[in-house]
Amino acid sequence: MALYEHVFLARQDLAQAQVDTLAETATKIIEDNKGKVVKTETWGLRSLAYRIAKNRKAHYVMLEIDAPAGVVAELERQTQINEDVIRYMTVKVDGHEEGPSVMMRKGDRGERRGRRERDDSGFGGE
Repeated sequence: MALYEHVFLARQDLAQAQVDTLAETATKIIEDNKGKVVKTETWGLRSLAYRIAKNRKAHYVMLEIDAPAGVVAELERQTQINEDVIRYMTVKVDGHEEGPSVMMRKGDRGERRGRRERDDSGFGGE
C-alpha cells in the first residue's frame, strides 16, 4: 500500500466538534475501503492567504494515510461533495514523519533559530 498525506480546510463557521466529525468521516471512508489512518492532526483555525468562498479563515486538518490508490480516489470524491470542506489536497509521500508535523512544531520555531543571547546591557554581546 502507498503512503499519503491528506489535508483539508473546513469552513470557519463550523464548531470544533463538527470539524472532528469531518475527520472521523474521512477516517471511516478510508477504513471501509481497507486503508488505514496512521495519524490525524488538527491544526486549528488559521487565517487564509486570500478569501476562499467568502471565508477569511479555515479549520485545517491533516490525515496520514496508508492505503491503495482507489481509496484515495473515493476519499477525494466524498470530500469534493461535502459543502463544509472548502479546499483539500492529497499528496503521495515516501514516508510519514515521526512525531508532530512541521505545523504542530511551529510554536517552538524561535528557539531553534539560534537567536543571540543578550547581555545585561540589552545589546547583543560577543
